[in-house]
Amino acid sequence: MDGLNLSVSSEIAPLKAVIVHRPETGIARISPKKAEELLFDDIVFLPKMQEEHDVFTKLLKVFLGQENVYFIQDLLTKALQFGNESRSKFIDTVLDYEETPKTFKPLLIELDDVQLAETLISGYHKGAKRYLFDPVPNFIFTRDIAVTINGHVLLTKAAKAARYRENLLTRYIFYNHPKFSHLNKEGRLINLNIPEDFPPSINGEAISIEGGDVMIVHPDYLLIGNSERTTEYSIHSLKEVLFEKGVVKNVVQINIPFERAYMHIDTLFTQINHHHIVGFKPIIEDGKRSSVIVHRHDGSKVEYNSVMQFWKSEISAEIKFIPAGNGISPYQEREQWTDGCNLVTLKPGVAITYERNLHTEKAFREFGYDIVHAEVLLNKFSEGLTPDQIENTIITIDSGELSRARGGSHCMTCPLMRD
Repeated sequence: MDGLNLSVSSEIAPLKAVIVHRPETGIARISPKKAEELLFDDIVFLPKMQEEHDVFTKLLKVFLGQENVYFIQDLLTKALQFGNESRSKFIDTVLDYEETPKTFKPLLIELDDVQLAETLISGYHKGAKRYLFDPVPNFIFTRDIAVTINGHVLLTKAAKAARYRENLLTRYIFYNHPKFSHLNKEGRLINLNIPEDFPPSINGEAISIEGGDVMIVHPDYLLIGNSERTTEYSIHSLKEVLFEKGVVKNVVQINIPFERAYMHIDTLFTQINHHHIVGFKPIIEDGKRSSVIVHRHDGSKVEYNSVMQFWKSEISAEIKFIPAGNGISPYQEREQWTDGCNLVTLKPGVAITYERNLHTEKAFREFGYDIVHAEVLLNKFSEGLTPDQIENTIITIDSGELSRARGGSHCMTCPLMRD
């Protein structure tokens, strides 16, 4: 099995390979009392959530090719099958992480690779008919687990304990799956979870960077949010490694409010075309409660008052801003909350969003975009339409349940390759 030649140098170049995770039974276990601890604002209806996610992945498969949409559980199964690290040692590591009894080990050892992968993700052992540990419901947001930056891959470190097992499983996949194991041998993995490489600060501040706070918008520019989930100390620690390896020339620190509503920078803006960004106007264009610091590889730096000021000065003077909620309150606040700013771009001018953000749709139309529902488009593909024929189109998907998990299409994709 040949390794993938991973490379991502922009947010909008044609997407060629991606990691996703289909919502699984662990999500159906969340109780109202447990939801906040597991970073969910509500309990969700799993069958409907899976139905919505399946339409999303069908769309990805049409544009990327079925073989280029990788599912976390399948990747973990293959890593367990081919990995250099023994299953027994890995099980010990998981049990230590979860602080669970060693008596659970025989229950896990007896499982085949498919069953073990399923249990490690959901926490539920079907044979024993019991939960061995908590689920990791946020695994559906694969954007947060790893980031491809040009030819390197950053293995992230979550800020919240509820997501720690996601990091552990992701690391196992990238170190052991035949598609990715070459990256470590070639020195192309940057693992934030190695204390020797990324130690805590002298004040004890831990490293935490989540993928929703990281965007490669140009081969020379990596954006990292200083947010509720990603610390300034972590940004400075990572930039030194990136500069030393020659991965990028500029690390752009985006300072945003440390609030749940703005947990990552991709909840506030995403790029959908060469000269179009969709975002939350008060913070991204007006610059209220935000600022930008560009750290250069030569040690110099420059500051800007807003993301748009930075973008026009350093990336493209032709950039135009499409406001979520059409820039009108209270709709812009409502639709920022329901991920109106959080779109994954399939190719320049073609992106996926939730259908519930009607005022943002109006803004898209005013900027020349067609709006089409995914189910309608999938039917047209079955009748002979091809992805190459789709231009300047925002594709909407149902989101009654997905949107309640607090993440959009950008959050639900971990790009591995863009053209």
